[in-house]
Amino acid sequence: MMKTIQKTVVDEVISWRRHFHENPELSYQEHQTSEFIYRKLKTFTGLEVTRPTETSVLAVLKGAKKSPRKSNTISFRADIDALPIEEEADIEYKSKNPGVMHACGHDAHAAMLLGAAKVLSGKKDEINGEIRFIFQHAEEVLPGGAQELVKKGVMEGVDYAFALHVTPYERTGTICLREGVFCAAADDFEIKIIGQGGHASTPELTVDPLIIGAEITTNIQHIVSRKISALRTPVISVTQFHSGSALNVIPEYAEIGGTIRSLDSDSRVKAREYLEQIVKGISETHGAKCEVTWYLGYPAVVNDKAAVDISRTVMEGIFEENNIIQVDDPMFGTEDFSAFSEIVPSSMQFLGVHDNEFGKAYPLHHPKFKVDEKALGYGVRYFVGIADNLCGHQNNLESMG
Repeated sequence: MMKTIQKTVVDEVISWRRHFHENPELSYQEHQTSEFIYRKLKTFTGLEVTRPTETSVLAVLKGAKKSPRKSNTISFRADIDALPIEEEADIEYKSKNPGVMHACGHDAHAAMLLGAAKVLSGKKDEINGEIRFIFQHAEEVLPGGAQELVKKGVMEGVDYAFALHVTPYERTGTICLREGVFCAAADDFEIKIIGQGGHASTPELTVDPLIIGAEITTNIQHIVSRKISALRTPVISVTQFHSGSALNVIPEYAEIGGTIRSLDSDSRVKAREYLEQIVKGISETHGAKCEVTWYLGYPAVVNDKAAVDISRTVMEGIFEENNIIQVDDPMFGTEDFSAFSEIVPSSMQFLGVHDNEFGKAYPLHHPKFKVDEKALGYGVRYFVGIADNLCGHQNNLESMG
């Protein structure tokens, strides 16, 4: 079971989290948030603090300890942007920015990583290697801040990358563990069927895009059931269908929108190819024209075995055995941490943040989503444990409480 962290550290982490929660900022607009983080990190000893982009922050801790073991470079990542959601949670530190809310836990992510940076920053002489604390902007909006930071070189020379994401589906004091695909790739599509409109009394004189669109919508589902192996099946959802504005008029065009969530690159590509074949084939059969527009999203996050083994070892030193939850299936949500996991052995895991006293556990991106702040200390301890494991930071866990 987890030993307690010094109360002053826990109190500060909670205070920082509440500040972020009260002052949320949307993707690519995290000016005050990143400035707060930058200024706070500058007060810690032993850190080199820079701004890779206008609204992100990077702090680097270079250890002074020399030892025969390999010197590692590791990165910890926390996202810092909020969502365009009006908060409805019954808490005293609700968002002060109308229509903007930390409904995905990024406020908790940033506060936990700040806490870890504070604990580790004073231990430079005990660290063998380099630790990079990445406070990333724009996780919620394509093309994503992670991709931009990779282009800026923040992952060059990194041996392992780690991140935590809070989950309201598991209670405080638990942590989830998964190797392999952690979450899916996402590609959104828009289909436009251009027919020939006319009066509803003479459909034979028209090319009805609504009927054609309905046939396309039905046939898209055949991709999942008949075109791709059940062992690699993506999720394809049609979420929009717009056509017509009058009851006695067959419209000129129909518009269909949706998303494809896939777990591997091969099925991701094939699903897009099959969708385009279906749209083109059905449209041409009925004499209509078609347009397909793609919005390619983040690739799948894949947890590397060696990195997950490190996570497991650290978890076993913090959590009770039955509170380490082995996750059998990937989720079909998305995360731009994939930009890191594509190039560096990585481990992203879920940290439970639900208090049963909350009652119903509202999901991420819900206006009533809440975080149990007692969980934040576990996240700090996890990051410090990773540093101890990989950078020779001996006995730090015991010194914290």
